[in-house]
Amino acid sequence: MTTSYDPEAIAAATLDATRHNLFIGGIWQPAANGASFAVNNPATNMPIAMVPDGGATETTAAVEAAAQALPEWAATPAPARAAVLRRAAALMLERQETLATIMTLEQGKPLSEARGEIAYAASFLTWFAGEAERIYGMTIPATQAHKRLLVLRQPVGICALITPWNFPSAMITRKLGPALAAGCTVVVKPAEQTPLSALELAHIFQAAGLPPGCFNLITCQNPDAFADVIFNDERVRKVSFTGSTEVGKLLIRASATTIKRLSLELGGNAPFIVFADADLDAAVQGAIASKFRNTGQTCVCANRIFVAQAIYAAFAERFSAAVAALPVGNGLAPTTAIGPLIDAQARAKVERHISDALEHGAELLTGGGPAHEAGAGHFWQPTVLSAAHGAMLIAREETFGPVAPLIPFYDEASVLHQANATPYGLAAYVYTRDLARVWRVAEGLEYGIIGINDPIPSTAQAPFGGLKQSGFGREGGPSGIHEYLEEKYVSLGLE
Repeated sequence: MTTSYDPEAIAAATLDATRHNLFIGGIWQPAANGASFAVNNPATNMPIAMVPDGGATETTAAVEAAAQALPEWAATPAPARAAVLRRAAALMLERQETLATIMTLEQGKPLSEARGEIAYAASFLTWFAGEAERIYGMTIPATQAHKRLLVLRQPVGICALITPWNFPSAMITRKLGPALAAGCTVVVKPAEQTPLSALELAHIFQAAGLPPGCFNLITCQNPDAFADVIFNDERVRKVSFTGSTEVGKLLIRASATTIKRLSLELGGNAPFIVFADADLDAAVQGAIASKFRNTGQTCVCANRIFVAQAIYAAFAERFSAAVAALPVGNGLAPTTAIGPLIDAQARAKVERHISDALEHGAELLTGGGPAHEAGAGHFWQPTVLSAAHGAMLIAREETFGPVAPLIPFYDEASVLHQANATPYGLAAYVYTRDLARVWRVAEGLEYGIIGINDPIPSTAQAPFGGLKQSGFGREGGPSGIHEYLEEKYVSLGLE
């Protein structure tokens, strides 16, 4: 594969080793014992940076810094907090190209998608800047003339924010924006695969004038030491986590020690339902946008594509042809649509799911193997499987890769049953032009996010979160800031 870009030159121009340190109390510092670990480019399997490997000592220092900063930040007037968030958002957009390049280098997604994520990430800061100015209390009519009843809303306190590698900027700002807007201080732990985007955000907030200690950042390879400190320190009042359901269950157990508030955005198994009356071309393009964005490595991407039997053959033909045409390669190449998987473990899961599906009767329509021509990284051909069914691993588990299984269905009731037959309930998608069906299906699907003729429904001003084992709590929208606020009831006697 020939390219007109030089990834090493771009990396050298973009990445500055002096920027890669822990950020504690407004000070950039190495790990106390000097330990560090490599950040690899999944497109080349080569290291692009070294970052500190923090542990219990550094995490304790970060909590202490957040505790010291909390009283002043919580007392800062809402318009002043909002101004910091707006300045940070503006700086993100000003540095969009640099931030996007760093993201592509460490995460692998196409540069066009990385640019879009930076804009999306900045939108959370802008939205929650406005929400900071709308933290309203209440007065309640009293039953006795000499009483006045009030409700106050105040910041929860110190919050630990644990973010994943697939959206290394947006998953931070979606948590950081409401936390800072509410008056909380934070300790952030980004995924070990993608810490560079988080470090850049810390630099941006420092430049935006956020007081020292309000935003602390710990990079680490092993999260156990970080978690032990966070969950056993009573000063940390809330933990927000995006990741697997298995880890989420561990965090629920750990939170019992000090009764911490949790927000959990966990695994998914999204159905994508195409009814016979759907606009076929729109459904094909919508399925591609949902399934193959970020190489299929999103918690809300289509995992099971249900297609009405009446249009199944036509959909399968158009969809597989469009998928086969998606260019695979390094995300820095301008034509790339499918970048690398994040690591060898992710590629092994994709291969396992495809092998299991073929063993259980699926038919391979396109793809199905590693994309060797793309380079030395963890590349996989975008793949479409026909005749999939619920007994296959690919229908029961979240694949997190560029594989689309097509499942035929015969009527509305049966597809709703199949779509809901999973412990997960994060996102679902429906293509239909029948308005009555829109209401029935939206009400019948057991999912927290539903896109009707919309493959990418997420936006800063709307609530994001799941049902069942996909977690609890909401990020984004007016409800997003409530996750970081405590409610106090005050009964005032006038006599």
